[in-house]
Amino acid sequence: MDQSSLMPHLPKISVVTPTFNSHHTLRDTLESVVRQNYPNYEQIVMDGGSTDGTLAIVKEFPNVKWVSEKDEGHYHAMNKGVFSATGDIVNVLNSDDCYRPGALMAVGQAFVGHPDWDGLFGDVVYVDGESKEIFRRREAKWDYNVLRFGIPYVVHPTLFVRKTVHDRLGVFRHKQFLNCADYDLLLRMGRANCRIGHLSAFVVNYRFHAHGQSADLRVVRNFQREAAILRREHGQPPGLLGRVYHYWYRLVRQAQKLKHHGRCDFIPGSLILRKHMRKKSDFSTNSGVDKLEATSAP
Repeated sequence: MDQSSLMPHLPKISVVTPTFNSHHTLRDTLESVVRQNYPNYEQIVMDGGSTDGTLAIVKEFPNVKWVSEKDEGHYHAMNKGVFSATGDIVNVLNSDDCYRPGALMAVGQAFVGHPDWDGLFGDVVYVDGESKEIFRRREAKWDYNVLRFGIPYVVHPTLFVRKTVHDRLGVFRHKQFLNCADYDLLLRMGRANCRIGHLSAFVVNYRFHAHGQSADLRVVRNFQREAAILRREHGQPPGLLGRVYHYWYRLVRQAQKLKHHGRCDFIPGSLILRKHMRKKSDFSTNSGVDKLEATSAP
């Protein structure tokens, strides 16, 4: 389909960016949105009361809508951004991640071409603190069983959902989960039989760096604890049978990749990212995540 014929019909995309003391990376994030050359979007920055120069960066971008006030952490900031969004489609872009060139146009065209989709997710490029590529991860399809029994493979900055999905299912359960509220939303969408498409394009650079939660081993351990709770909530059996389900659906995911792309992952992403992990990274939050104990067991 010719791109010019799609322009009047492209959906409005609301880009929600939660931030708190993110001056190291925020400018790159905001610039990646501006460079999209997408005709119908809004960007909303929900700041938790930064004191490090973050707001000075936000003010350099006159088209950004922003609020700075004390919040209850990044998921609470996401919720406030979703509530204030006026777009047809909502995406949460972290304050240390960046859209890749042409990402929003590819997303908008995909929704025009698939009006039955409740949402879509794309592929991700992992980068380091200097924005140098670590590795690329291509997925095959949306599969609720793989998500709930195998691995939470959908990276939330690549997830774009219709605002009506939040109207039906609610937002992030920030009071229940410190690190898994995005995984919880994915599982709730799966349980509700939402139609989620896969956009076979690298849409986001996801950053692992010294000032991010993703590189913090305390956060990883807490994510594992919370994810186990969610898996049980969504039907994973206990004990040996649960472990069998887990490994079986990890194999299913690789089989799907082999079918769609002719290749699968020979090295797990967790192993590739291992050298970029830290016992304790340097980040700020109003949720208490930065106070997790380093010695906590998975």
